[in-house]
Amino acid sequence: MEWIFEGLLAGLNQMTWIETIAFIFGVTSVWYEKQENILVFPTGLVNVTLSIYICYKALLFADMGINGYYVLMSIYGWINWSRKRDGCTLPITRSNFSDLFKSAVLTGSSFLVLYFGLKNFTNSDVPLWDALTTSFFITAMWLVARKKFENWHFWIIGNLISVPLYFSKGLILFSLQYLIFLVLAIAGLVAWRKKIERGTFPTKVV
Repeated sequence: MEWIFEGLLAGLNQMTWIETIAFIFGVTSVWYEKQENILVFPTGLVNVTLSIYICYKALLFADMGINGYYVLMSIYGWINWSRKRDGCTLPITRSNFSDLFKSAVLTGSSFLVLYFGLKNFTNSDVPLWDALTTSFFITAMWLVARKKFENWHFWIIGNLISVPLYFSKGLILFSLQYLIFLVLAIAGLVAWRKKIERGTFPTKVV
């Protein structure tokens, strides 16, 4: 156990102020999503924008591209959540068959493209797991933007894989970060499920 704490301390000592801010806003964004608060998007935009810079400096161009996608989906989600429908905000809804089919196609196609790219054009030693987590996160972000309940399932699966993946790479701090995201995602799933079961109506916009 001692080496775990040593890894955490080493990671904390190496964190720049930009990485610290990105981490704080990342956790805050997930918390706001759990609360069904539109601030999930502006806080998320701070996180992903800073992450693009961090990835660029670290020469992680694939991750930089994914965060660019998150920026676009955050803007789309912000607009979508803000739109009025019969004077009400966008409600939480469950995915229908069409949504689930599109989610499966998006996840599968993202995985194939990412795995092919990582396998053939990078020196990644975990192309399968790296592509798998990212493909789940891509679909999760799309579902968040549309306020679909099932987004939490994709975040949870992606985080479940990411925790041991980063741990196995010796990146203890990042593993802890995804563990926090996992706990928040489970809490978010429970909170949104309760709202659906209670039949909580969308907030009236005056």
